[in-house]
Amino acid sequence: MEEYRRIADRVEAAVRDGRLRPGDRLPPQRVFARRHAIANSTAIRVYGELARRGLVVGEVGRGTFVRAAPPLPGPALAEATGAASVDLQLNYPFFDGQAELMARALAALARPDVLAEAVTRPAAATGTPEARDAAATVLARPGWAPDPESVLFAGNGRRAIAAALSSLVPPGGRLGVEALTYPLVKAVAERLGIRLVPLGLDAEGVRPEALAAAHRAAPLSAVYLQPTLHNPLSSTAGEGRRAELAELLRGLDLTAVEDTTWAFLAPAAPAPLAAHAPERVLLVDSLSKRLAPGLTVGYLVVPGRLRAAVAEALRSGAWTADGLALAAATRWTGDGTVAEAVAAKRAEAAARHALVGRRLAGHVLRTSPHAYYCWWELPAPWRAETFTAAAAERAGVAVTPGSAFAVGTGTAPDAIRVGLASPPRAVLDEALSRLAALAAAGPAGADRAAGPGGADRA
Repeated sequence: MEEYRRIADRVEAAVRDGRLRPGDRLPPQRVFARRHAIANSTAIRVYGELARRGLVVGEVGRGTFVRAAPPLPGPALAEATGAASVDLQLNYPFFDGQAELMARALAALARPDVLAEAVTRPAAATGTPEARDAAATVLARPGWAPDPESVLFAGNGRRAIAAALSSLVPPGGRLGVEALTYPLVKAVAERLGIRLVPLGLDAEGVRPEALAAAHRAAPLSAVYLQPTLHNPLSSTAGEGRRAELAELLRGLDLTAVEDTTWAFLAPAAPAPLAAHAPERVLLVDSLSKRLAPGLTVGYLVVPGRLRAAVAEALRSGAWTADGLALAAATRWTGDGTVAEAVAAKRAEAAARHALVGRRLAGHVLRTSPHAYYCWWELPAPWRAETFTAAAAERAGVAVTPGSAFAVGTGTAPDAIRVGLASPPRAVLDEALSRLAALAAAGPAGADRAAGPGGADRA
């Protein structure tokens, strides 16, 4: 085994057994090299290996710190973290009476003739004509509606993203993404061998000049964007920005994957990027947030030139929708269940946003009254990893550190994402109150890492 990996193994063991704790600072690389009698170049490789394993995160101007927790075995944000009593990482909206509302269509599916059609044969990536018409209805926005013949189906939004990326970006290819992006995209890219290229952001999302510069530096195979209610920043691109991005995609001969999973919460948002450049944009969405993740489908609106390749990716990846879920989704659309659930969740988002305004007043937040999450830039001297650990251990609340969203291993913001959707409203209110109190109290022994028992001995 190469020397840098052996040393990284020893540091990892110290993290696992608690000798190095979340938020502890590793010494500067030159100091680390002297203490371990290794070359500076080897120390650089050790720190890079620790970052690759998800054990440390770099913060601009501050150094390298132990992450709040070892990396999860699955995609980030895919499962509850367990230790904290209130989970504000998972983020699936639910409202009182939703189960009863959804049961109407499920009761109709219990007929033997319907079940025979839904479960005795595999569902095709193209679904059925009825399913495509229903999908076009769900996805329509003011000023835009997809051609039903352009719709393909996946098992959920995650599978839709995986199929889109695998069909557009070869192993080793470069995918442009927002510098802060949906963590699952990072996990999918790693498994597909795709290299992520961070693109600079402003208040409307990706800056066109950042996209152009990244493509000039080395050609991108595609770009992944969230123009409406970006997760985690809640930003929404205006009509002008979307038109500018569409023109840039044409000029660069690039295809964008547009993720509109949360866009249903913003009825007044501009038409999707796909409306501006339908031949250059592959739109992905799902019913998971509109309804529930347990019985859902993912949608892909695919330009004609890509339809065969994306359909093949869905089939070969086993990412197609289940027949029962597709039948349920079609009925939920036709009987008004989806529309009713969307209206209820929009109202609930506004109510939960009001709790944020009350409990976190005075803090630096990026959010929207339509969003089920907020991006909290923590007050000094808190660091994201230290606050995340303290929130779980001292407040019993699980939140997501900024490093989960940051692309690349060099830097991570001192911010956290607070999910607002999953717990009951009263539980959310109490959790936000605890987080506000923790932030005001400050980190206990914020400089402990530099002391005798701290990580600077690593």
